[in-house]
Amino acid sequence: MPQTHSVPAFDDALASGALTQKLCRPDQLLPCLARLPRPLVFTNGVFDVLHRGHVMYLEQACALGGSLVVALNTDASAKRLGKGPDRPLNNEVDRACVIAALASSSLVTWFDEDTPLELIRLVRPDILVKGGDYDMETLAETQVVKAYGGRALALPFVHGYSTTALVKKIRSSS
Repeated sequence: MPQTHSVPAFDDALASGALTQKLCRPDQLLPCLARLPRPLVFTNGVFDVLHRGHVMYLEQACALGGSLVVALNTDASAKRLGKGPDRPLNNEVDRACVIAALASSSLVTWFDEDTPLELIRLVRPDILVKGGDYDMETLAETQVVKAYGGRALALPFVHGYSTTALVKKIRSSS
């Protein structure tokens, strides 16, 4: 079972009404997943400052199946990715709420580990999707998904869109 990373702010977001149907604690995933149409597509990421590249990527991922599960890196997990000491700019709860508000997402959860491997083992998606900068064959996640008959795909980037580049642009104009 993945770590649940109990955060009071997540509990507040889960109780807030409209987003309750899409936000799901990792330890509550199985009943949440049971209500989703298959095939189940899974992706993960930080999704710090939402931009066109993210939205198009999530739309493409959604179009591959019946439901899209998005797993977000918690703040601690995101910091370990080495994107900078002040990243993520938006906290985990805010990022989860933004992704949950998108029509392309069916369910949003989170993980505190460095990779979503344990979450993928739990969810058992039919299709694992990552961004175009990943060599899918080198990922442990791919091997897990393929072992039970699932597929793993890398979707091409929408060039010109990057949170890191956007943050640099904002900082240089201030």
